[in-house]
Amino acid sequence: MPAVRYHVLHETRYDYGSPVSLSQQQLHLSPRILAWQQVEEQCVDIEPTPSWRRDGLDAFGNPVTWVAFHAPHDSLLIRSVMTIAVEPHLPGDLKNSPPWEAVRDRLAYDATDPQPADLDATRFLFESPHVRIKHELADYAADCFPPGKPLLLCVQALMAKIFTEFTFDPEATTVSTPVLDVLENKRGVCQDFAHLMIACLRALGLAARYVSGYLLTRPPPGKPRLIGADASHAWVSVYVPGSEYGWVDFDPTNNLLPDTEHITLSFGRDFSDISPLRGIILGGGGAEPEVAVTVFPIEEEDMPKELLAAIEARKGAG
Repeated sequence: MPAVRYHVLHETRYDYGSPVSLSQQQLHLSPRILAWQQVEEQCVDIEPTPSWRRDGLDAFGNPVTWVAFHAPHDSLLIRSVMTIAVEPHLPGDLKNSPPWEAVRDRLAYDATDPQPADLDATRFLFESPHVRIKHELADYAADCFPPGKPLLLCVQALMAKIFTEFTFDPEATTVSTPVLDVLENKRGVCQDFAHLMIACLRALGLAARYVSGYLLTRPPPGKPRLIGADASHAWVSVYVPGSEYGWVDFDPTNNLLPDTEHITLSFGRDFSDISPLRGIILGGGGAEPEVAVTVFPIEEEDMPKELLAAIEARKGAG
């Protein structure tokens, strides 16, 4: 199967209730280059023009943009435009992965020199701001991890359990809802389900990281694709050492292994590491952002001329 190519537009707009006199922001809106994902074109356009801007990589190797505004402004528009090609990358037979206890034991501390990849993975073994390690989480996942079962089959079973037992409810949580509250109430959104699954895996001694990106959504039959109707998405990646797998992605919100319909932006310990937009402002009146995301497959559909023109104009603006 050939690569699937997409245009992605991600717009964030703030209309402040009062002028912002000073602002500093960190943006995770540029996609990673991966073995299965190529970035053909990409730009981040910002209005008003920042007083200072720098592009680089964060501690996890994700592309990041830092900006500062030293002049008063009443609004802020950040527009990320990209063309991405995603190749099929599903793992091989999951039952050929090593027993989960062997992976846990390999990642546990001992006096031997670790392999470089194992050492890097240990960053994703421990607690982080949105992921706590509690016995309740290990207990919840325990039935998915019987002795000797291949790791990836265990993780797949945990993903299916979360998908079956939890309800997608955008009103049930906020960005700061503790993962134990999500476990108790069994409601949330993709971010909550990713945090919960990561917490369960880390509670069992396994390395798991949070992945942010986009998911292609399909309109109802006979209906056009709505511009700006898509959204950012989050899923989980699990470390499988000493094998062909490396890191393997799981999407508990949809109970599937991500492939060509998932576009990866960044990964970190949890959402706080890779929030699309994070910073501080002086003033502003507590305005909430308006966010619009469009994920459009280039070859599969006839792109509306007005959307194509907007993409080309926005690329030029970046």
